[in-house]
Amino acid sequence: MSKILKLLIFLLILGFSKAYADIYKCEDPQTGEVIFTNFKGVFPEKICQVYVKEPRKFISKTGFSSSYYNIDERWFNEVAQAYSLDPALLKAIAKVESSFNPKAVSPKGALGLMQLMPTTAELVGVSNPFDPLESLKGGALYLKKLLEEFRDLELALAAYNAGPEKVRLYKGIPPYSETQNYVRTVLYYYNLFK
Repeated sequence: MSKILKLLIFLLILGFSKAYADIYKCEDPQTGEVIFTNFKGVFPEKICQVYVKEPRKFISKTGFSSSYYNIDERWFNEVAQAYSLDPALLKAIAKVESSFNPKAVSPKGALGLMQLMPTTAELVGVSNPFDPLESLKGGALYLKKLLEEFRDLELALAAYNAGPEKVRLYKGIPPYSETQNYVRTVLYYYNLFK
């Protein structure tokens, strides 16, 4: 089967899919065969890279299905107002951090809706990072502190991802692709949710 035909089949399936997942392009280094999948580890002998990052056509204007995770969308407005933040910004961070999953745990140990590290959760007074409202409040307070320190949205987002000490060290967005992609992705969703 030709690469073009495989790509067309992939796009056709993607067009009817309701899945919300990254799509990986995996290429066999020996044969050059290309396969598209939403499971990165399915082909360990192949080299896989992100090909499509949660296709934008499937992202709604409100950003998420709150009923799936039992999150009240009004919380974003209430918490944002309490901390003088834009609710669309809080939604964007929650989307990128946990995809609105209040039980999310990252490989690095970040927890909950706003993916707070245990030390950060303690710093902002969050005792249960898996409580979505508590996590949202803690994430908003942390973001507010970062915005006050750095006085720049991109730097505050970089600090939210990599830690404020890294932003201070590099006097800007750290040269980590993860952090640079994080800032771009949050800003993308922020503009989408506005």
